[in-house]
Amino acid sequence: MRKLALLLLLVTIAGCAPKKPIPAPVVSAPKFPEFIPPTVPASLALTPAAANQDRGWKFLQSGDLKNAAREFESALRTTPSFYPAESGLGYVELARKEPKDALPHFDRALERETADLSALMGKGQALLALNRESDALPVLEAALAVDPSLSEVARHVEVLKFRGQQDDLNRARQAARAGRADDAIAIYRRAIQSSPESAFLYRELAAVERQKSDDEQALEHLRKAISLEPGDARSLVQIGDILDARGDFEGSAKAYVDALVIEPNADVDAKLASLRARADLARLPDEYRAIDSAPQITRGDLAALVGVRLAGLLQSTRRRDAVVVTDIRTHWASTWIVVVAQTGVMEPYANHAFQPRTIVRRIDLAQVVARLLTKVAEVTPGQPHPWQSARLKFTDLAAGHLAYPAASAAVASGVMTVGPNNSFQPSQAVSGEEASEAIHRLDSMVRVDPTRGKSGR
Repeated sequence: MRKLALLLLLVTIAGCAPKKPIPAPVVSAPKFPEFIPPTVPASLALTPAAANQDRGWKFLQSGDLKNAAREFESALRTTPSFYPAESGLGYVELARKEPKDALPHFDRALERETADLSALMGKGQALLALNRESDALPVLEAALAVDPSLSEVARHVEVLKFRGQQDDLNRARQAARAGRADDAIAIYRRAIQSSPESAFLYRELAAVERQKSDDEQALEHLRKAISLEPGDARSLVQIGDILDARGDFEGSAKAYVDALVIEPNADVDAKLASLRARADLARLPDEYRAIDSAPQITRGDLAALVGVRLAGLLQSTRRRDAVVVTDIRTHWASTWIVVVAQTGVMEPYANHAFQPRTIVRRIDLAQVVARLLTKVAEVTPGQPHPWQSARLKFTDLAAGHLAYPAASAAVASGVMTVGPNNSFQPSQAVSGEEASEAIHRLDSMVRVDPTRGKSGR
C-alpha cells in the first residue's frame, strides 16, 4: 500500500513539472518565401516575446501553422504591445488562405508602427487575395516607400496602377458618352494625379472639357499633352479647332501646320485651306463681305469679286497699257477696279469714268464672263473650250444682238444659267449670290500657277 502511494506521488510530481518546449525546427527551405519577417524593435529584442517571435516564424516557415500561432499568441500574452507577433498571426492566416482573418492582425500591427514593412506587405497581400486591388495599391506603395529596393513590389504596383487606370478610363469614357461631363472630368483628374506624365489622359480630359464648352481648360490640357508628347498631332488639331472657333486665325493656322508636319492629313489640309480663305476674307473691307448677300450688285462690287477671287488668273494673262480711270479714287474697291480695267475684264467708259456704283445687269455680267473665259483659254491651251463655238438660242435675246456672243459663251460654259423658257433676261439686275456663283464656277475651271504662266491643279 505504501508503495502504491509513493508511485502516485511520483506521477503527480512529474505532471506538475514544466513541460519542455518543442524544439524550433531548422528551416533550410522556407515554406512561404514571399512572407516578410517582422522586425523586432531594439527595445524588445531581449524579451521573452522576441524569443517566441523567432520560434513562431521558424514554425511558420516550416509549415507548422499550429505551433507558429501558439508562439505568436504567447508573445502577445507576455507583452501585449509586441506588434511583430500580430504580423506573425496575420501571416499564419494568409498561410491558411484566410486573408479576411489576416487583415485585423496586420491593422493592429500598423496601429503600433505605421511604417512596419512586414505588416504593410502582409496587408497588401491580404487585400490582393480579397480582390481589393484599389485598396491594396496605396498599401503596397507605402511598403515601397519604406524599402524602394523591392523591385517585385514595384512591378506589381505598376501593374495595379495600369489596371486601376484602365478601370478609371472605362468609367470616365462611359460617363462622357452618357453626357455626365462633370463625373468624367473628376475621374480623369484622379487618373492624372496617379499618372501625371500620361499625355493621352490630358487629351481625353480636354475632349470632355470641350464637350462642356470649357475651351480655356481644354486648351491648357491639350498644350500639356503636347509638352509630354511633342509628336501628338491630334492635340495640335484640336488646338487649331478651338483657336479657329475663337477667331484666332494665326494661332489656329500654326497649330494645323505643326500637325501636318508631324502627320500629313487630308482633312487637316482642308481645314487649313478653309481657315486661310476665311482669314483672307476677314481682312477684306466690310463692303466686300456684304456682296454675297446683296440683292443687287454694282460695277465696283463685281470688280472686287473678280479681283479677289480670280487674282491668279488675272496675274497670269496679258495686261494692257496703263488705263486712266477718273472716278474711283475714294471708292473702297479702287485697287481691284484698276486691276480689272488694266486686264481688259471691265472697261471704263469713253469719258474714263468707271461708274463703280452703277447696277450690274445680266448682260453686263455676261460680257465680263466672256472676257474671263478668253483668259481661261489663254492659260489652258491644251484643253477643249466648247463655249468658243457655241451658238445658243434665247427667247429674249436675238443672235444679232451686240451682246449675244457673250451671253452664248457664258451659258454654254456653264458659268451662267438661263431663266424660264430658255430666256436670258439680259436687263435683270444681278444679285450678289448670282455673281459670286459665276465667279466660283470660273475659278473652278482653272487653277493658275503664276510663276510658270501655266495652268495647274
